[in-house]
This record gives sequence, C-alpha cells and structure tokens, in this order.
Amino acid sequence: MSDTQQRIDEIVKSSDVVLFMKGTAQFPMCGFSGRAIQVLKACGVNKPTTVNVLEDPEIRNGIKEYSNWPTIPQLYVKGEFIGGSDIMMEMYQNGELQQVLGTPAA
Repeated sequence: MSDTQQRIDEIVKSSDVVLFMKGTAQFPMCGFSGRAIQVLKACGVNKPTTVNVLEDPEIRNGIKEYSNWPTIPQLYVKGEFIGGSDIMMEMYQNGELQQVLGTPAA
C-alpha cells in the first residue's frame, strides 16, 4: 500500500462518518459536494469529518483508486465506502442512508 493509500485508509478509519469532498462543509466548491453535505445534515450528521481534496492532489487522485470510484464526493461510514452524492441522495430518499448512519428517518 502506498503512503497516500495508507493516509487515506487512516482517515477513513479515524471517524464514523468521513466525506471526501471539494471544498469544506462551510464552503463546498462544487454542487455535488454541497448536496452531499445537505444530505448528511438532513440525516442529523452536522459535523462529519470532511477532507478537502482540492488542498491535496495526492489525496484527490488516491481516493479514486482507494475506492475504485471515479468521482468526488465520496462518503465512508464506519470505514465502508457508501458512494457519491447521487447514491447518497437515492439512499436518503428511501431511508437506507439513515439506517447506515444510525440516525432516525425524517
């Protein structure tokens, strides 16, 4: 495992909810990252661990390899890759995301 992959692995396993995104929770730098934050807030996750991939090109490229998923944002819950914003939205709408997060459905 490369140094970057090891760093990503440590980040993913360091917190129950980790979102790799463009920008920050306060200032998302793309619509998909903004939507991902809104979905998490709607699920009652107000302070997820976020990683701004725009600040670190190695993480930005490495996370795609780590998950074998081509796009950002990427959500991890308890070390498990969940998906990007479209998957998050779909799971939120059918109540699955709340179950994965352990939060009550709205």
